Amino acid sequence: MRTVTLIRGDGIGPEIIESTKEVVASTGVNIIWEEFDAGIKSFEKSGTVLPDELIKSIEKNKIALKGPITTPIGEGFRSINVLLRQKFETFANVRPVKSFRGVDSKFKNVDMVVIRENTEDLYAGIEHKISNYAAESIKLITREASRRIADYAFSFAAKNNRKKVTAVHKANIMKLTDGLFLEEARKVAKEYSNIEYEEVIIDNMCMQMVLKPEKYDVLLCPNLYGDILSDLAAGLVGGLGVVPSANLGKVAIFEAVHGSAPDIAGKNIANPIAIILSAAFMLEYIGNEYEANLIKKAVEKVLEDGKYLTPDLGGTATTNMMTNELIKIIQSIRSEDNWRKNNC
Repeated sequence: MRTVTLIRGDGIGPEIIESTKEVVASTGVNIIWEEFDAGIKSFEKSGTVLPDELIKSIEKNKIALKGPITTPIGEGFRSINVLLRQKFETFANVRPVKSFRGVDSKFKNVDMVVIRENTEDLYAGIEHKISNYAAESIKLITREASRRIADYAFSFAAKNNRKKVTAVHKANIMKLTDGLFLEEARKVAKEYSNIEYEEVIIDNMCMQMVLKPEKYDVLLCPNLYGDILSDLAAGLVGGLGVVPSANLGKVAIFEAVHGSAPDIAGKNIANPIAIILSAAFMLEYIGNEYEANLIKKAVEKVLEDGKYLTPDLGGTATTNMMTNELIKIIQSIRSEDNWRKNNC
């Protein structure tokens, strides 16, 4: 039994979170969910976007699953994602990006993981006005954070039988900041002689990814480049609706990286795949590999069969229809596995 903090999100968040709870339950794993609101919903109730009870729950459980939360553009509160990352020092954003049969995309053989430093760079939010006609934002890169994310990327590659790490940079122009990032990556690379290491400039990286994405395995990125490349990578395999994500550090927060899509909220047509795969990622992280694989197999089958796809994936199925089909497949696989166990 494991207790997990659950952030429902807003927009389509509550719908796809409910689907995820049902799918996770169908695997047989025993999860106790401690459920909370954050963002606009929480602010309307309590006057705060991150209630103390939610923070305490994450501190206690160390594991959280988060639905999408709306972030106001240009005004209002800061991104809840950023606030959570800073609060819990979740220094590594990890996004596995993989092609699925049945999903309409330009490429069929993509299998990469984007690992993004999550705490500094331009996203540290160190900015100020110079006058009424200009503003300045500071790009912060530290040796400690660079070393930490490089250690994680190479360790991840080694544990998951990945063959190559590609460090992404713009050190030809930002020689001090991105140069420091590369210095630390090179030091770590020397400790992993069995893993190929290369460096690619960010603009060239964008071009290479849309020409030959199969060349890449693990991408090691500073914050800003990782944010951009992870969405670009998702576009190679059908969009953010099929890509899971995790923020790892003192705690582990798993989430769908797409938006809250308020325009389709409540219509029962939202695609729950990304948050369901994030839940599978979470189960794998806490040691429930069998249950995680059940979910991944079910997702692969639903996408390949194409009968229960939501509108964003080119189908006409509702959220509930897709969810029910996933559960049906999981239950079928479990029954077959139990039969084999008892008769072989």
